[in-house]
Amino acid sequence: MRVADRGPGIPPGDRDQVFDRFYRVDKARSRDRGGSGLGLSVARSPVQAHGGTLDLDGGPGATVFTVTLPLGGPGA
Repeated sequence: MRVADRGPGIPPGDRDQVFDRFYRVDKARSRDRGGSGLGLSVARSPVQAHGGTLDLDGGPGATVFTVTLPLGGPGA
């Protein structure tokens, strides 16, 4: 499954950290005005538990997240 966004994109320097808990690309956002920084960490956890991956691709003006799950579940 792929989810694409044509927003401003994720800067290259932040790509390695976007799946970390509490990480926010926009440092100006506070928890009360823009989320807690848990969304991608929470999304990746069940995908990995089922033996899959959640990957980030794209560049400026385009962000693509790809979820890949094995047929038959973990270890299949």
